[in-house]
Amino acid sequence: MRRGKWRERDSLRRGVYVLPNLITSGSLFAGFHSIASTYNGNFETAAIAIVVGAILDGLDGRVARMTRTTTQFGVEYDSLADLVSFGVAPAFLVYGWALSAFGRWGWLAAFLYLICGALRLARFNVQVNTVEKGKFNGLPIPAAAVFVASMILLFHYLGGSGSFKHFAVLLTIYVLAFLMVSTVKFYSFKDLEPLRRRPFNTLVVFVFLALLLAAEPQVMTFTFASVYILSGPTGEVVNAIRRRRRKHTESEKPVHGNDAN
Repeated sequence: MRRGKWRERDSLRRGVYVLPNLITSGSLFAGFHSIASTYNGNFETAAIAIVVGAILDGLDGRVARMTRTTTQFGVEYDSLADLVSFGVAPAFLVYGWALSAFGRWGWLAAFLYLICGALRLARFNVQVNTVEKGKFNGLPIPAAAVFVASMILLFHYLGGSGSFKHFAVLLTIYVLAFLMVSTVKFYSFKDLEPLRRRPFNTLVVFVFLALLLAAEPQVMTFTFASVYILSGPTGEVVNAIRRRRRKHTESEKPVHGNDAN
């Protein structure tokens, strides 16, 4: 333990990498800006800030890996920034926008979202080297935050303004909190290498999706977030059906042995 602490102190004395940590600071600023906007009643601006923070959060780790500047300091700093930008900010936002009208059940839902997000981050840091490669164990907190923000952006896009009260929002927050601390597997985009050669059709698909996002950003952000969240439970159901079919097929196979006659 002493050697590990000495190495961390020695690494900090040599300095930190500016670029990835600067991007993480931008994500943290977006979370703070979202909280301030919610306090002032600007829910749409607060939602946009969360989406911007999620984009920056996706960039900092990728930039660190591409430039080989990944450090333990950066990992810890990123987790702290995530808790603010995708835990505190969306919980405060959705409470001010919709949950405050439900009284005790409303602030309980907002706090449950926050604490489940914190537990999700802590579990990720502990299991980062043991989970299946290319998969997340539980819903990533940035994805949950983007879904919350996309709901509000879609609400304003459809002509809504101010706060909103609907039981579906309350139920959604409870579901998001449960998914974050669940063992449902979600796809990780960390293995998606943009500099690697891909089939031509892949480029066409990405261009088409980019055009849709540019044409209807509020609708497509909500759609992408919804599809990603549903992909986890759907994949678990499909895998369960496949396992059951495999067991059923194996049980029906005849057992070959020596005949007693």
